[in-house]
Amino acid sequence: MQLSQVFLWCVSDGVPRRSLYVALIVGTILNLINQGDALFSGGDLNVTKIILTFVVPYCVATYGAVSYRMRAAQKPDRVKT
Repeated sequence: MQLSQVFLWCVSDGVPRRSLYVALIVGTILNLINQGDALFSGGDLNVTKIILTFVVPYCVATYGAVSYRMRAAQKPDRVKT
């Protein structure tokens, strides 16, 4: 599999939009869990952790979509009879 094809799958067919939705939902929940006390009490926030908490779910969702497409591209088409 060529790297250029993988890149195209990362940025096509709604993958970025779906990955962004996942990142926003999961990242928000994880930030509330991990830094909720600092958010609600006015404590110091770790900006690096906040950013990574959104970036990681985005990458995981994108990886899932791309790996599914890679697997589908490797399977021969089944002919329905």
